[in-house]
Amino acid sequence: MTVTTADAPTAQLTRQDRCDRCGAQAYVRATLPGGSDLLFCGHHFRAHEAALAGAGADVLDERHLID
Repeated sequence: MTVTTADAPTAQLTRQDRCDRCGAQAYVRATLPGGSDLLFCGHHFRAHEAALAGAGADVLDERHLID
């Protein structure tokens, strides 16, 4: 799994981006092989991080912006 902000194929996340699991503000975008995007809050990304790594997802991780 690639974790990066510099090489992300899509723009930064905004306050309007919401976690696909719970609706909280998304701080992580996982792009699966084939191009599908999944958005996660920090909590749900941690819960699914291993599965995303196994699937070969590219990850835009902006959790450092959580205040």
